[in-house]
Amino acid sequence: MNIGEEKLSMKNENWSVTNKNILITGSSRGIGFYTALGLAEKGAHVIIVSHDEKRCKEAVGKISSKFGDKSAKYYVADLSSQTEIRDLAEKVKNDYDHMDVLINNVGGWFSSYQESKDGIEKTFALNHLSYFLLTGLLLDLIKEKSPARIVNVASDAHKGINGIHFEDIGFQEGYRPFQTYAQSKLANIMFTYELADRLKGSDITVNALHPGSVASKLYRNFGILEPVINFWIKITGKTSDEGAETSIYLASSDEVTDVSGKYYSDEEQKRSSEASYNEESWNRLWMLSEELTGFEYPIYPNPPETNRNKA
Repeated sequence: MNIGEEKLSMKNENWSVTNKNILITGSSRGIGFYTALGLAEKGAHVIIVSHDEKRCKEAVGKISSKFGDKSAKYYVADLSSQTEIRDLAEKVKNDYDHMDVLINNVGGWFSSYQESKDGIEKTFALNHLSYFLLTGLLLDLIKEKSPARIVNVASDAHKGINGIHFEDIGFQEGYRPFQTYAQSKLANIMFTYELADRLKGSDITVNALHPGSVASKLYRNFGILEPVINFWIKITGKTSDEGAETSIYLASSDEVTDVSGKYYSDEEQKRSSEASYNEESWNRLWMLSEELTGFEYPIYPNPPETNRNKA
């Protein structure tokens, strides 16, 4: 254990989410909602983010009815839009003086090629760039009262692609829905590993996870295939509350107080795909993300070349 790791372990001991501020994106329903519900049950103040205000109100109402009016709050934002991400970050910073846990959970995939308001393929914009930009914009708030945690919901679907398709990031030439989704989940894991390196020596941990195959609204854009996909996953996969368990674990457990830059499934540390450990791709993805968002992260305790994380 080096000096930075010893410091992290000492400050993070006896971690509890009671009275902590936890923001969860994509949390008005599905895995995100059950993550919020589970953390509110543990005493956290949870912050719901979704593009649908009606569902936000319903989610906050359900949580507040069980755990009190101060247990939950919501913001409405379409996280495929960088303008709305920036507006969300400003609102959060105006309302809170610190953030203890950020859970990047929002996600989707699309049966045909679509672009975000910023002209970026929508799966990549929503699933990866929202994680990158929102985390960066809130990083000062996360640092304000550390120790703190960042949790990125990825997927074992990342194993379905052998690298980032840098030459055509949106698969405009021959759009393939699963490959596009798999790439975005691989990007989530690479982002996790790179950010964990950059924050090494701080009191902020960053981990990624696979929630399991869950029958949810993730597959709502697949037309006539949607009921078939959901039927199959309903038989073989998890419920949304089961899918939330590893997110809750990484946000609340003492067992991961000094663990950062790792990939989890079923509350256990797992090895991600070989492609996910390509350090050159980490850096290339980071630079591309900065270019596409126009956002440069603050200064870190360590340069990105040091302390690479490998399982």
